[in-house]
Amino acid sequence: MVQGSSVLAIVGVGRLGGALMSGLLGAGRAPSEVLAAERDPGRAAQVAAEYGVEVLDPPAAVAAAGTVVLAVKPQDMGSVLDQISAHIKPGTLVVSVAAGVSSSFVAQRLPAGTPVVRVMTNTPLLVNEAMSALCAGPGAGDEHLATVEEMLRPVGQVVRVSESQLDAVTALSGSGPAYFFYLIEAMIEGGVLLGLPRALAAELVVQTAAGSALMARGAAGDGSGSSGAEHPSLLREAVTSPGGTTIAALREFDRAAVRAAVLDAVEAACARSRELGAS
Repeated sequence: MVQGSSVLAIVGVGRLGGALMSGLLGAGRAPSEVLAAERDPGRAAQVAAEYGVEVLDPPAAVAAAGTVVLAVKPQDMGSVLDQISAHIKPGTLVVSVAAGVSSSFVAQRLPAGTPVVRVMTNTPLLVNEAMSALCAGPGAGDEHLATVEEMLRPVGQVVRVSESQLDAVTALSGSGPAYFFYLIEAMIEGGVLLGLPRALAAELVVQTAAGSALMARGAAGDGSGSSGAEHPSLLREAVTSPGGTTIAALREFDRAAVRAAVLDAVEAACARSRELGAS
C-alpha cells in the first residue's frame, strides 16, 4: 500500500470524484500517488479496473494519504466524516467538493487543527477544462490553498473566492455544464425539426458551441478586465445583422423570456445549494 504526504485519497468515486480522478491521472499524476476510497467491494473492483489505482476502504485510504478529497454526496458527508475522522493523521489536508456543505461542518467533525479547503468544481474535469473555485476553511492558510490550486490547475482554471460566494459559484459553474448541454440538446432538436439528420445537426451545434466558447473565453480574458477583448454582448451583436435571421431568433427568445428564465434557474440552484448546506 502506498502512503505519504504526496498521496491523494479520493473518498467517493462517483461522477464528480471519478471525473476528478480521471482528470488528474490524464493530466499526468502518477497512479501510485492516488488512492480511491470505496466501501462496496463490487464498486471497488470496478474503480480499480477503470482507473488503475489502489482501492481501499475509507479509513485505510485516509490514513495513508497526505491530502484527502471528500467527493461524497452532501447528505452522506456526516456519516463519512464519522467513519474516517479517527484515521486522519496530523497535518493531513482535507478538501471538500460537496455542494452546499460548509467548511465548518467538515472541520467540526475532524481532529482539531485539521486544515480544510472547500472547492466547487465541475465535470469538464474530464477534458482538463474544469472551472474550480476554492476557499480556505478552518485551519487552512495560503499554503493549503496553493496546494489545492496546484492539484487542480492541470485540469482547468482555478479561482479563489470567499466561502459566502460558493453557493452562487455552485449555481453558476458547478451546475453550469448541464445548462449548456440542455441548450445544445434543444438546438439539435431544432435542427431535426428543420429536416437535418440528427448526426449533422449535432455536429453543427457542438462545433458552433465550442467555437463560441473560445471566442467568449477571449472576451473574458484572464479575469482582470485588462484583456481589451470584446464584451460578450458585442460578440452577439456582431452576429446580429439588421433585419436578419439572428435578430428574428433573438426576438423569439425575448418573447419567451429566456433571459429571465436563466436568471431564475441560477437563483433556484443557488437556493438549493443553501438548502443542502442547512440540512
